[in-house]
Amino acid sequence: MRLVERFSIKSKESIIRFLNSMPSGTLGSIDENGFPQLIPMNFVYANDAIYMHSHHVGEKIDNIRRNSKVGFEAHKHVEFLPSYFFDPEDACSADTLYISVVVKGLASLVEDLEEKANALNSLMEKYQKEGYYRRLSKDMSSVKHVTVIKVKPITMTGKYKLGQQWSREYRRYIASKILERGSSTARESVALMGFDPYTLEYIHEPSF
Repeated sequence: MRLVERFSIKSKESIIRFLNSMPSGTLGSIDENGFPQLIPMNFVYANDAIYMHSHHVGEKIDNIRRNSKVGFEAHKHVEFLPSYFFDPEDACSADTLYISVVVKGLASLVEDLEEKANALNSLMEKYQKEGYYRRLSKDMSSVKHVTVIKVKPITMTGKYKLGQQWSREYRRYIASKILERGSSTARESVALMGFDPYTLEYIHEPSF
């Protein structure tokens, strides 16, 4: 298997699940001078589109009206692997475990009030899971006045690097070094690599 293929997330469902687990993503639009503008955004993937809410004026809104082609990305930094894990004399041996998704698509400003309400409710379900709010409807003034950006994906690609390129025993060795280094994310990272973070017992292969 080619290394690039080994790093790719092959399931659309897994890509969507990862996107909706991320607290924010980055929207890239093209400004009037042809430069990319990158803005971090809260978002939700729902009904085969990415939705974001926004103020009704601003550079990204102008950019989308002028050119609907946009990019969007979300990523998770899993763990930095110091060079001395691999070679104590070669700093270039340092590596990073990560998960990322990149989207290319067409952006629009949602005008249909029912679609806006549904998108906003999906955002609330993602970010305020505990509830304690009244569901939004198309008749509410807040729905009428908020701007909702929709990105319809043309392509979605995902990559992950969790040690799947290594043998199980070498991956366990790196997992043990991660625990020994003791970062704040160490146990979560080891679990993503497929091991029990307390016993280093093998659980599953890292996959998406």
